[in-house]
Formats: sequence, C-alpha cells, structure tokens
Amino acid sequence: MLREEYSAITKQRKRYTAEFKAKVALAAIRGEQSVNQLSAIYGVHPNQIGIWKRQAQEAVKTAYFGEDER
Repeated sequence: MLREEYSAITKQRKRYTAEFKAKVALAAIRGEQSVNQLSAIYGVHPNQIGIWKRQAQEAVKTAYFGEDER
C-alpha cells in the first residue's frame, strides 16, 4: 500500500463542538486579534474561522430580525 493511500484511509476529519465554534467566531467578530492570530491560537484554518464568523453573524440576524427581514 502506498504511503498516500494509507494516510488518506486512516486520517479522520476533526469535529468541533458548537461551543468551540461559537467561542472562535465571537473572538473573530470582536476583532481584537487577526484571523491569522486566532488560527494559531485555536489550531483552526483561517478559512474555517471566516466561515464560522459569517454563520454566527447570520444566526444573530435571523434571531434578531426573523427569517423575513434579512
């Protein structure tokens, strides 16, 4: 078996709790540190932090304004 095949078979995706995602997203929304700094602190790719940040912002809009008023 090739090394690449072996690593692809045994590597599992990381799963993050909702609490962890919210913590990282809120830190990104606060803007006290850059996304790259947050990435180094939390060990999450900067693109993932951006995704969680946008999701959190949309969730707040939906909770505040409701589904109809975005």
